[in-house]
Amino acid sequence: MKQLKDGSVIDDAKHPGDSMERRKDQCLIYGCMRLGGGWNTNAVTSDDEKNARAAIDGALEIGIDTFDHADIYTFGKAEEVFGRILNNDPGLREKIILQSKTGIHLGQGPKNANTYNFSKEYLLHQVAAITKRLHTDYLDVLLLHRPDSLMNAAEVAETFYVLKHQGLVKHFGVSNMSVHQIQLLQTYWTEPLVANQVQLSLGHSLALDIGVSVNTRMIPYDSGMQGMIEYCQLHDMSVQAWGPLDRGLYTETQNDSLTGKDLDTARLVAQYAQEHGVTPSAIVLAWLFMIPGTVQPIIGTSNPERIRACNDAATVHLSREEWYRLWITARGENLP
Repeated sequence: MKQLKDGSVIDDAKHPGDSMERRKDQCLIYGCMRLGGGWNTNAVTSDDEKNARAAIDGALEIGIDTFDHADIYTFGKAEEVFGRILNNDPGLREKIILQSKTGIHLGQGPKNANTYNFSKEYLLHQVAAITKRLHTDYLDVLLLHRPDSLMNAAEVAETFYVLKHQGLVKHFGVSNMSVHQIQLLQTYWTEPLVANQVQLSLGHSLALDIGVSVNTRMIPYDSGMQGMIEYCQLHDMSVQAWGPLDRGLYTETQNDSLTGKDLDTARLVAQYAQEHGVTPSAIVLAWLFMIPGTVQPIIGTSNPERIRACNDAATVHLSREEWYRLWITARGENLP
């Protein structure tokens, strides 16, 4: 088993040809949230399966080998349709890194509000359901989806041990957690947590904003992101950035519908894309790649062409001046 610095894991026995150093294009992850049809109770159709296969192939074509799921995505249908593809293509499973998330309990609160559940019983049940839907014997990585205020860290660590001992999960991480929450869990789980999946993008740069706002009144609260980038560097955790393309705000939205800082940013992204000879999506992702440490943007479009548009992100080398100009323009205000 080899754990790469970007949080990826490779079983050398199963991946004899993949024991080389991490390639830059492996930093992209494909997010499977849109697979399997809509967020409804409709059955998965042959068209859903065809669309999922096209998206997966598009990701594989540009070197993406890590696929991110969650048990709640399209109410389990994202994993189900992915599992059908794995079942029909037995050789595919050993060529990819498969991760999923759990811990959000849909509709269990008043008026169908969501709750969170990190209890041993719930996590074991969910992982069994996840692996069944995915038609796989194991997950490479399991992430806890959102913090559970009732988390018993010792119980979670015990659950991790059971899952690993049973061969169901190889590595563990978290999602949307603060440094303090990670530290608490890490106190009981002695193996390194490999990733924290958080919202991070040119349009949602709170983790960076906080870092340059020391001893100022510019940020009224930290949303738990204080020191996150630095902590992940210190502990070789990857930052898996969800929402890295801001839903196409700077890359797909027509300029006549944008105003202010969003319009200025979209124009600047387009300018740099032209100057570097790449797509606007590649510029936005390249901006994330420049953040110190290992940042893995999770692209979630199901459109194969939009997936391929991200292909050149790893080859773009933005200057410091370009990087800061993009950030300051997107912020709409100067740095301290």
